[in-house]
Amino acid sequence: MPSASTGTVCIAGVGFAAPDNVRANSEILKAFPFRTEAEIVRLTGIRERRHATDDESATALAAVASRKALEQAGMDVSQIDGIIMATLLPDQPVPSMASALAKLLGKPRVFAFDLNAACAGWLYALEVGRAFIRSGTAKNLLVVTAELLSRITNPQDQNTAFLFGDGAGAAILTGADSGHRLHRIGISGNADQYDSIQRIGGGARNPVPDPTGYDLDTFFLQMNGPAVFKHATIAFSEQINETLARENLRPEDIAWIVPHQANERILRAVSKRVGIPFDKFVVTISQFGNTSAASVSMALGWAADEGIFNKGDRIIVCSVGAGLTFAGGLLVW
Repeated sequence: MPSASTGTVCIAGVGFAAPDNVRANSEILKAFPFRTEAEIVRLTGIRERRHATDDESATALAAVASRKALEQAGMDVSQIDGIIMATLLPDQPVPSMASALAKLLGKPRVFAFDLNAACAGWLYALEVGRAFIRSGTAKNLLVVTAELLSRITNPQDQNTAFLFGDGAGAAILTGADSGHRLHRIGISGNADQYDSIQRIGGGARNPVPDPTGYDLDTFFLQMNGPAVFKHATIAFSEQINETLARENLRPEDIAWIVPHQANERILRAVSKRVGIPFDKFVVTISQFGNTSAASVSMALGWAADEGIFNKGDRIIVCSVGAGLTFAGGLLVW
């Protein structure tokens, strides 16, 4: 039997969910009359995104994705041993959103915890789940993510207002020999770029805005665009190349790249750097925007629903997130 550090596990089912409310570029552009739709699409690749309404929660969205993944896997929630939730914005700080999801799904007696690695969070969570299964900690796991980034996006900040959307995704991991094979996911980071993407307010150091409102901007996501573009392009490329080397594969062996949907220009630059044609990249940013930790899971779920994967396809999943956090690995469909 392969060791816990190298052995594969089965992804038995995947699912994703997005709010019904579509927010097009044209709506956001009302606050920026000096910018155009063509410019936004050229710079980001985004045409629209989904935004949750005031009465929608991230936990409820995660439940929809989880039930779809369970259905695809042919499993009942009673068979799940644990829930790992990747999110940077849980519905409430305490208890964990994983615990809230366990209660909502009707599986309260299960280990459940949240994990925050920003946009790379779901891939970090998959690696934690893979290791848990290989070590015998669990047999069946729900690895899920949900993000409502619209709640912390500054509508007056032209650098971020167009980027972020809401969504959720889930996968069922099992120790079965059948199904889609998830190999070890490499995880790393670069804390020297800690300040490149951040939300300063809302933590223990500054839990609520000052009554005067002078620090209100710190409660929204802030981003150094040029730094993110540079370091994300390099990190995406490194994650793909490291996965190829780890699995003894060549670029031409890869059927698909399912990346974090950060920015289409970044992904096109990565395609050139790694020598894998851009038409092999699964790109959903046009309709969903950047949904942080949820974006890889949503792209994977969308592609599975569309039937674009064939049995045996070698797929590289990869992500770069705030921190900075990096993740990448091989999935054999």
